[in-house]
Amino acid sequence: MSTFRSFEDFEPGEIIALGSKTVTREEIIAFAAEFDPQPFHLDEAAGEASLLGGLAASGWHTISMLMRLMCDGLLLNSSGKGSPGVEEVRWMRPVRPGDVLAASAEVISSRVLNSRPELGMVDFLFTVVDQTGATVMTQRNKILFARREAAQ
Repeated sequence: MSTFRSFEDFEPGEIIALGSKTVTREEIIAFAAEFDPQPFHLDEAAGEASLLGGLAASGWHTISMLMRLMCDGLLLNSSGKGSPGVEEVRWMRPVRPGDVLAASAEVISSRVLNSRPELGMVDFLFTVVDQTGATVMTQRNKILFARREAAQ
């Protein structure tokens, strides 16, 4: 993304490509070892024996990779001011070593805050797909952005 975006620049129905990332075995294991040390995230044999059917990234790792793509593809070049929280996360398929994840943000709606008119809130549906186009995760949340006059 090359153009700085303020609240007014988000149109309902717009889909914003956030970029892609290749997932490695090493990072799956490193993340799991520190934050989610369940055996199916740490070891191929344990993954094979689990419902996941193989070594798979933690869902929290997938969320973290989405956050990085959100920052690089949108937030770091915007008037973003944070989020009041995530409303929903769905993990639909395991993320495996070698998967290439691509993320997008669909603008669902937007509104100016009555209590803070210098800010607007944009409701997004984030989707993460793998190299086959299969959806591996969705996340729904709102993000606050400064309005154009306040961002300058």
